[in-house]
Amino acid sequence: MSRVVYDGTPIEFAPGDTLAVAAVRNGEHPARGGTLCLAGDCGNCVAVVDGTPWVRTCQTEARPGMVVDRHPAGGHPSTAGPDRHAQVAVRHRSADHVVIGNGASGAAAAAVARAQGDDVLVLDAADGNEVVGVFDGPTIVVRTPGGVDQLHAHHITLATGAAELHPVCPGNMLAGIYTSKAAEQLLAAGVDLGRTVTVGNDLVAIHGEVAAVAVERADGTVTECDSVIVALGSAPRDLLARMAPMVPVNVVGPAAHAHALPACPREGVVCPCGKITVEDLEGVWRKGFNELELVKRASLTGVGTCQGGVCMPHLRAFVADRSGTEPQPFTARPAARQLTMGEAAAGYHIDTFRRTPLHAEHVALGATLDRFGGWFRPWHYGDPVAEYWAVREAVSLGDVSTLGKMIVSGRDVVEALERLYPNHVHDIKVGRARYVINLTERGHIMDDGMILRDADDRFTLTFTSGGASTAEMWVRDWVETWGLNVHVLDRTVSHGAINVTGPLAGELLRMAGVNDDERPKFLQHRRLEVAGVPCHVMRLSFTGEASFELHHQIDRSVELWQALMHLGEPLGIRPHGLQALFGLRCEKGHIIVGQDTELDSSPRRVNMDWAVKLDKPAFVGRDALVRTAELPDERRLFGFRMDGPAPLEGSAIRVNGDVVGHVSSSWDSPLFGHAVLMGWQKRAPHAQVVQIDGRDAHVSEVPFYDPEGARARL
Repeated sequence: MSRVVYDGTPIEFAPGDTLAVAAVRNGEHPARGGTLCLAGDCGNCVAVVDGTPWVRTCQTEARPGMVVDRHPAGGHPSTAGPDRHAQVAVRHRSADHVVIGNGASGAAAAAVARAQGDDVLVLDAADGNEVVGVFDGPTIVVRTPGGVDQLHAHHITLATGAAELHPVCPGNMLAGIYTSKAAEQLLAAGVDLGRTVTVGNDLVAIHGEVAAVAVERADGTVTECDSVIVALGSAPRDLLARMAPMVPVNVVGPAAHAHALPACPREGVVCPCGKITVEDLEGVWRKGFNELELVKRASLTGVGTCQGGVCMPHLRAFVADRSGTEPQPFTARPAARQLTMGEAAAGYHIDTFRRTPLHAEHVALGATLDRFGGWFRPWHYGDPVAEYWAVREAVSLGDVSTLGKMIVSGRDVVEALERLYPNHVHDIKVGRARYVINLTERGHIMDDGMILRDADDRFTLTFTSGGASTAEMWVRDWVETWGLNVHVLDRTVSHGAINVTGPLAGELLRMAGVNDDERPKFLQHRRLEVAGVPCHVMRLSFTGEASFELHHQIDRSVELWQALMHLGEPLGIRPHGLQALFGLRCEKGHIIVGQDTELDSSPRRVNMDWAVKLDKPAFVGRDALVRTAELPDERRLFGFRMDGPAPLEGSAIRVNGDVVGHVSSSWDSPLFGHAVLMGWQKRAPHAQVVQIDGRDAHVSEVPFYDPEGARARL
């Protein structure tokens, strides 16, 4: 006989065995207890099969070498699957009529449809076609041995039959309990069930510690046994019908018949998936959850892998007994079977992290890319220290296409921006720029960026990469709330941006065709052609060196990048990634919102009161800042310097052994020869010497580099 490995132990199986039958054949329960139906209706046989969890072993044919691990007794198995990167094939099919279920009623329905000239497709789990869900369209999603099928049908007939009822009584989660059809299947496969006892609605309890050893009936008799066979009636197998009430389906056969509810359960496990007991139901009922949907949600009954396939009749019976009214079944939620991530995503490719128009250029240059701020971005190009020195001593290019970019214009645009931002906007001259922060209504920093004035009634706004996704919503919501005449155009994904930075940045622009008298001065901006590409040239600086952001249409990004890299070869040009950029800006003390700030960081806490003008009559967050201005506030962001390697960001900052804050940014400065960092002290009095990783760190003035800002103005 062939073998599979069950919980690390090889066991033999016979030809045609499912994994569940093979387990019982070897004296084991395929999961950890509970009634076995061997029909896919319950979760009492699910296990991890070849690394995939939540597999119904009763519907999985045993094959030599398969590895089965039972789910942990407490908690849940990993849901990653054997290969989280595996691609699952998807196939699109169509049919006039799809019949789900190949029993007698399904075969009859298929015959009638074919006689009417329909193209009929019959699906049955026994044939390896597990229907995962029925969706609007109508569309049927099917898991097959070869992948996932998405079926488009004009008509759907559900002939899913009826499911045998499971017992709810003391001991109903022991091993050795089988429904009638499960017992028939096992006996037909030659499995020895030992001494069997068949019981019906007179069942009171099942006794045993691990496996059933005796049954107790209503008349008080107790019968010893090796296996208990329960014959308690049936309930409609209507999971798919309950899943898509908006989809017209025709339910036939036992699935459409009326089935009497079982007696109200008095004791035992009602929902095997979540081990929810009758006592749990009574507890939520006493708390006032007195409708079926409320009992379900409050107790989590019916939200497991079988979605009420076992517990629904007993739950309905419980509510009917308490309320006096028989409730209708609750709506099921897709999917009807647990899916791997690969199966759920089959046929779809949704990369939640965007790529800049220069992505291929970074790859060609050997960049190590990583996710940051919702984008794939170059972390470094192999030597972040050399990239750092290119910025400090020569010229470098950085891809800043990820920045949020927005045009706002209109009759009321100045008023809108005055209300949005905490500093003055009206006095920004055309061609000038100003650094700004964005506040929530609570006065906390949510983002930062620049305001650039293009004309009296037109401005360009920039936002951080992470903040770009919500920037348009934030601006539009406030403009609409105030009823102002302002037009908003988000250009984040339509415009790229390249930062030319370093003491030779101006020289590179000169080589790219920008005359010295055209080149904007610090905090100015102009529209110029650079290497033949129309650009909005912004003279800003996040690195601490002379910097020119070149904003342009994305269809010219590669052309502009390649031209600048070629022209800059005599200047020692090289691109820089985020690792070098974060070090450069750390030396300048420039914060990164979300890294150096917390959800409740106010301008005062990050030492940016200068970016707020409380003499303005109104702006978002002003009331909160005014209300808290006179209150004591101990939290402050500090700069530190220390010898030795830079501590990890997030490291604890201690004073006399007590944790008073954490490191938010750190960098081993090649220029200074020691670490510079920023971090929080959240308790007063603030110490001038703190301990990080057991070493002294000294509070230092920020910025660490070029405090006069002369380098950015070269």
